[in-house]
Amino acid sequence: MTATDTGTGAGTGTYAPRPGAAPLPRMIAAQAVLETRMLLRNGEQLLLTVIIPTLLLVLFSTVDVVDTGAGKPVDFLAPGILALAVMSTAFTGQAIATGFERRYGVLKRLASSPLPRWGLMTAKTLAVLVTEVLQVLLVTVIALALGWSPQGSPLAVILLLLLGTAAFSGLGLLMAGTLKAEATLAAANLVFLLLLVGGGVIVPLDRFPEGAQDVLGLLPISALSDGLRDVLQHGAGMPWGNLGILAVWAVLGLAAAGRFFRWE
Repeated sequence: MTATDTGTGAGTGTYAPRPGAAPLPRMIAAQAVLETRMLLRNGEQLLLTVIIPTLLLVLFSTVDVVDTGAGKPVDFLAPGILALAVMSTAFTGQAIATGFERRYGVLKRLASSPLPRWGLMTAKTLAVLVTEVLQVLLVTVIALALGWSPQGSPLAVILLLLLGTAAFSGLGLLMAGTLKAEATLAAANLVFLLLLVGGGVIVPLDRFPEGAQDVLGLLPISALSDGLRDVLQHGAGMPWGNLGILAVWAVLGLAAAGRFFRWE
């Protein structure tokens, strides 16, 4: 047997597979699959992303607790619950998960792997988008079963959801990359509750004082829920004002996260 046959000589070896990093798209895809699995297996995140939005939709659509105006309650609530689903995944869930990954040194180790840092963030973004697709499908099926009659342009809905995801992702990563994990956990849940109440998700913004309405209307959750409601409930055209607010939040949030995010 020659050295070449054994793959140990100086000639052409027979290593299979050849050592080295996988192609970048394959690394990102593998990391995205892993991130998605971890996101869906986490009990607390599953509560935030699936159970709470679903329960709120069913409860307030069937029990006359909040005055949602004329028409069926589900027509008002479904767009707000879709916005809440985006916030729960892109902001709250991602902030908490990333914060604890940073605390335990997971991000530091991943940053030293062949997968570049931007590739890791891309994989996290893909995991968020996959989770949101599942959320949107679930909320849509339940809302339709409750008698929801959506209207409007699917393109406008997709743009709102994408810009909302970008805005909340930037804010979530900014929080996770600058605060301690315990502080991120507390702050993310607190913000989730505050925006749930004051972001036009369940309670219409016109129920608040006029001065507060102007301020609350500039929040990303308000822009997303109002924009989705204008399109899906009222059949409005492209909600440029809401899209503009979300775009500003997305640019500011992602820029700040990229500038101040600490990997250790």
